Amino acid sequence: MTAERVCSVSELEQDMPLRVEPNGVPITVIKDSEGVIHAIGDTCTHGDISLSEGFVEGDTVECWAHGSAFSLVTGKPQNLPAFEPVPVYVVEIDGDDVLIDPTVTKEV
Repeated sequence: MTAERVCSVSELEQDMPLRVEPNGVPITVIKDSEGVIHAIGDTCTHGDISLSEGFVEGDTVECWAHGSAFSLVTGKPQNLPAFEPVPVYVVEIDGDDVLIDPTVTKEV
């Protein structure tokens, strides 16, 4: 599979998660305070909760339901109750387009 356009850079607001579903895979896209764009699995590993509804602080996104924060870089939970990481996806930028291949995850 190849990377597909999921949104534009210009429609991403700083520290505001955006849920996308390339090829039916739920992914949260976040532009952090430094302007870096991250893509992680959208579903909290503690419960079936969308991380795109969570809160971004620094380089983490926090699940609104149970409080687990996940690293935007590694996908690893930073606190309990979650203990399993979410996948982290490779992000490509082409002009103003954000491209993600949901079959390609980062090795972290």
